Amino acid sequence: MPKTITNQNLQLLIDTLLQAGTRVVGPKRADTMVLYAPLTTGEELDLTELPRRSAKETFFPLCEEILSYEKKDGKTCVTDVDLGKLPETVLIGARPCDSAAPGILDAVFSWDYNDEFYLERRKKTVIVGLACTRGDDACFCTAVGYAPDTKQGSDLFLTPVEGGGFVAEAVTDKGTTLLAKHAGLFQDQAAVSPLPLAQPQLATLDLARIKEWLDHNFESDFWKEIAVRCVGCGACAFICPACHCFDINDEGTEGKGCRRKHWDACGFAKFTNHASGHNPRDVQPQRYRNRIMHKFKYYDDKFGKTLCTGCGRCIRACPVGIDIAAIIEEIGKK
Repeated sequence: MPKTITNQNLQLLIDTLLQAGTRVVGPKRADTMVLYAPLTTGEELDLTELPRRSAKETFFPLCEEILSYEKKDGKTCVTDVDLGKLPETVLIGARPCDSAAPGILDAVFSWDYNDEFYLERRKKTVIVGLACTRGDDACFCTAVGYAPDTKQGSDLFLTPVEGGGFVAEAVTDKGTTLLAKHAGLFQDQAAVSPLPLAQPQLATLDLARIKEWLDHNFESDFWKEIAVRCVGCGACAFICPACHCFDINDEGTEGKGCRRKHWDACGFAKFTNHASGHNPRDVQPQRYRNRIMHKFKYYDDKFGKTLCTGCGRCIRACPVGIDIAAIIEEIGKK
């Protein structure tokens, strides 16, 4: 049965988790913007707006060390990162477009190789989702099959109510355990009225029709038309909850250093550059085509999932105003 929790008790829940040594990540104000970041007190939680960057950094950091090495007495000693030291984490206040994304990424990180760094963080994290009560003209979750109150990916789901506070509904066993462990902070659901949800900006698109067009139009002139403005900055990929390209580099000297995983982006000019000097995607229309194809065709071909949750961050951040929602809507009409 759904419970309710007050704003004060939600902050107290965060403080209680922190006192128990749990890492708590949530929307936190940083100067003029809100970002998902580790919280130090419950008062830092800021649920007033969609964070500028996505929550994927909770599971897939921008940069992470995966091993270190050092030469001693003529031998090279390699030390793996101790994944057992990764902390138990609660991601709180994740909007539906963010909470749904890890379930999409699970497929690629556990496909032909299990990425233990990502998977261990997933295992140790509880996601507390939050319904959206307002959006803007860049939001398009409804176009790709989600909604402002989609519970997919959340373990515990919060719905804001009139007068403050939230209805709290356990979605998974993880959510049930969290709720039961802190039962004193929750009350039985009384006569509360949920706040109106954010209004859909786009009707649900026919993703199967869009994919069918992509299946047969790899060489279409349409790619040149839509990518003529793209500058290849990679902002869209870095703030997307579902983009997951990365590179691995060894950093240091011959005697000592580490191996690190870094985010990368298929929109960068050298992303597909071969050691021979050949680049199979040497112009920007080819790179932007890959972005659309990857999200709405290739990932679906491989895993049966669309690699987009409609958060709209790429639209807001694009320095030249490229609108991916408008692009896929146009493709759907072809």
